[in-house]
Amino acid sequence: MATDRPTEASGLVDRFGRRATDLRVSLTDKCNLRCSYCMPPEGLPWLPSERVLTDDEVIRLVGIAVERLGVTEVRFTGGEPLLRRGLVDILRAVTALRPRPETMLTTNAIGLERLAPALAEAGLDRVNVSLDTLDRETFRRLAHRDRLDDTLAGLRAATDVGLTPVKINSVLLRGQNEHEAVALAEFALAEGHELRFIEQMPLDAQHSWDRGEMVTAAEILAALQSRWSLTPDPAHRGAAPAETWLVDGGPARIGVIASVTRPFCGACDRTRLTADGQVRNCLFATGETDLRGALRSGESDEEIADRWRVAMWGKLAGHGIDDPSFLQPDRPMSAIGG
Repeated sequence: MATDRPTEASGLVDRFGRRATDLRVSLTDKCNLRCSYCMPPEGLPWLPSERVLTDDEVIRLVGIAVERLGVTEVRFTGGEPLLRRGLVDILRAVTALRPRPETMLTTNAIGLERLAPALAEAGLDRVNVSLDTLDRETFRRLAHRDRLDDTLAGLRAATDVGLTPVKINSVLLRGQNEHEAVALAEFALAEGHELRFIEQMPLDAQHSWDRGEMVTAAEILAALQSRWSLTPDPAHRGAAPAETWLVDGGPARIGVIASVTRPFCGACDRTRLTADGQVRNCLFATGETDLRGALRSGESDEEIADRWRVAMWGKLAGHGIDDPSFLQPDRPMSAIGG
């Protein structure tokens, strides 16, 4: 690890010795749902098209990350990435990079039934699907859209074309769907999916997050243990955000991403690129580094790579949610990317 600033050979390291090898790329801030923990029912002002990276710009920046900065995993996010018209072409170009990165997609699966074959053909390795409820009325209430059937169809399509293991991401909200922990787990286990419960984080556009109202990892585990025996997964967690447990001795597993109550910042290996070309060194960062402007002003790949190195070098030790001085990011999750 360098002592004063990153070097050309250092990759995306920070002052605490962490190395970012996992790139989260937001392809759009738009979404076809209005989940209450993300945005208001009426939606948000979307980015103007001239500020959004073009397909070629996305491909170039991902190429710099993979070929010059040591990134080995690329996850496409949104908003809802399936709304990006150039998604398949971007994916095909990224999987043609050498060394080839592992590619993933985080989606609400609306439209995945149609797109899954093309995504698999283009080289997508697997998907994470957001699913917070199995009840149609609860889905409509949480997401302000009646699209549960579309999400379930997308899940089936992902399995059919081999985008496995399909992982399901579920957020439990107090007084709304917290009673569905066991039902969601039963569904995932029956379908062969890997379920991840995620603690609600302070990333809503309304800034109405209340830690006291959050369903915690401890509560989720207690609910699951009323139905199954859970034992810690002996597999090394590494930089993975989820703590996983074997269900009734395995091999099936369930995970909990306890970003708030059990933060894993010390092992974080992520770097983030927003749809408008800004690097964020942490999901909760209050500052960004502009790569879109560097691209459009004619900077070389190495000059852009150096900007990226400096951005990651300044990463803080942790997100600081428990610090009284913590400030929620101005951008909501839909504008940052999952």
